[in-house]
Amino acid sequence: MVIGATLADRLRRHVNTLAGEIGERHVWRPKALEAAARYIEAEFSAVGYEVASQAYETHGVSCRNLEVTVPGASKAIVLAGAHYDTVAGSPGADDNASGVAGLIEIARALRPLQPACAVKLVAFVNEEPPFFFFGEMGSKVYAEAARRRGDDIRAMLSLEMLGCYSDARGSQAYPPFLKWLYPDRGDFIAFVSNLRSRGVLDEVVRAFRAGSDFPAERLASPGFVPGVSWSDQLSFWRAGYPAVMVTDTAFYRYPHYHQPTDTPDRIAFPEMARVVDGLAKAIAVLAGEQGVKRR
Repeated sequence: MVIGATLADRLRRHVNTLAGEIGERHVWRPKALEAAARYIEAEFSAVGYEVASQAYETHGVSCRNLEVTVPGASKAIVLAGAHYDTVAGSPGADDNASGVAGLIEIARALRPLQPACAVKLVAFVNEEPPFFFFGEMGSKVYAEAARRRGDDIRAMLSLEMLGCYSDARGSQAYPPFLKWLYPDRGDFIAFVSNLRSRGVLDEVVRAFRAGSDFPAERLASPGFVPGVSWSDQLSFWRAGYPAVMVTDTAFYRYPHYHQPTDTPDRIAFPEMARVVDGLAKAIAVLAGEQGVKRR
C-alpha cells in the first residue's frame, strides 16, 4: 500500500536522523542530546503542534521533556511517550529512535482528532542508566509533576523499541517459564503491564486488535519479572497511574540491544509501520467518545 510505504519511509527518516546522523545522545554528549530534542521539536511543530518543554538540570546538563497535546472534551488524558536518549556507546536505532519515530508519526496521525479524552504525546529524556530506576528519569520528573497537578491520566503507553521483527523459529526468548505460553518467533508486538494495570492493558490490546491485524501478544505480570518494568511505564506506576509498555521485547529478541551495532539498517521498517499505524488507531479509540474508563 502507498500509505504504508510512505509511513515506513518517514519512520526510516526519523531513525536515520536520530541514530545515524546524531548518534549517541545522552548527558555525556549534551550537544547530541539537544540536537535530538530540537529535531523532535521541529517535527512536532511541522505537523502543527505547539510544543511544551519541561526542563530540568541533572549532572550539570539542562535536559527537557517535550510534550504536545490533542485537546479533548474532558479533562481525562490518554498519554503515549518514548525516551529519546541512548545508553552510552550505542547509537540507539531500536532503543529508542524507533519509539520516538513512532511517537512523531502517531502525533501526525492524531492531529485532526477531536477526542473525548485529551491525548498527550511526550518525548522523555534520561531513561537510560545511570538514571533508570533510581535517578532523575525524564518520565519520573513528568509523572510526579502530573500527579501534583492532579492530571487524570487514564492510560499511559510507553513506546520502548518498536523496530525488530523476525519470523525465524527460535528468534524469540522469554523470562523463565513464559516460553511455554508464547510464540518462539519474534514476529509480534508485545503489550506488557504490571498487575494493577491489567484492566487498561486489556483495553489497549483490544483497541489495537480492532484496528490492526499485526500479531500482538499481552502480558500482565509482577514488575519484578526481568524486563517488565524496564522503561518509562515504571515512573507512571510509581505515581499511581495505569501504564502499559509497547515493545518488540528488547534483549529477548534483539541481539544488538545496548550495543554499537544498534544501527538503522537493523530496523524492519515495513513491519514497524504496521505497528505504528495500529497504535495510532488504538489511541484514537482509547481517547474516543467514551474514553478509557477510570480505574
